[in-house]
Amino acid sequence: MTPSAKPIAILETGKPPADLQDAFDDYPARFRALLGEGVATARFDVQAGRLPENPSDYAGAIVTGSAAGVYDDLSWIAPLLDWLRAARGRTRLVGICFGHQAMAQAFGGQVAKSDRGWGVGLHRYRIVADEPWMFPRAQAISIPVSHQDQVLVPPTDARVIAASDFTPYAGLAFGEDAMSFQCHPEFHPAYAAALVESRRGRIHEALADEAVASLAMPNDRAVLTAWIRAFLLLTPPPVEEQGSGI
Repeated sequence: MTPSAKPIAILETGKPPADLQDAFDDYPARFRALLGEGVATARFDVQAGRLPENPSDYAGAIVTGSAAGVYDDLSWIAPLLDWLRAARGRTRLVGICFGHQAMAQAFGGQVAKSDRGWGVGLHRYRIVADEPWMFPRAQAISIPVSHQDQVLVPPTDARVIAASDFTPYAGLAFGEDAMSFQCHPEFHPAYAAALVESRRGRIHEALADEAVASLAMPNDRAVLTAWIRAFLLLTPPPVEEQGSGI
């Protein structure tokens, strides 16, 4: 199948910390790079109250990461959750980190700050369900993460597709047209490491050291990127880079 002529909506729910903004791209730019050249995108600043008026005008929508929690009393969160409920079934939905949590919360799950603490560095998830867009196949994927919140109770109609001992609900699928991951395939390891360094003090020194060291190891960003492209664009994903989880 060929890519849809419709653009992909990128719902920007957060920005890099101020001290990293000059050195690294913002989140929509990273997702544009993930989707690749030739894929039309439209950017929506969700914190400024912008959301796609008609979800059907888009081939899909990606909800980005954010420093906010889905339970925070912020004026833009409730409209986002309402939009996700209204958009489901009208376009393909992808949630990443905060987006993963927002989709779970919107669809009836429960999200909170985890008593496991910070998830940082390179985390490895077991793939526990095969989806048709998961090609190349992988038994596990190792991807950068940065979060404290987790999905504690998934929606009743969600399928768990990726899991780890630290993050039992690391990947979820909803029907055939919505899916989400707690990890950050759009984070280059250098950015993920810089993010850890900027949070030393909030993150325990030993954990920060371990996280930074882990980010020098091989990762499977190319695999998860291929999956997201296949899910959103309905095209065969590239198979050249199969990563460390194959």
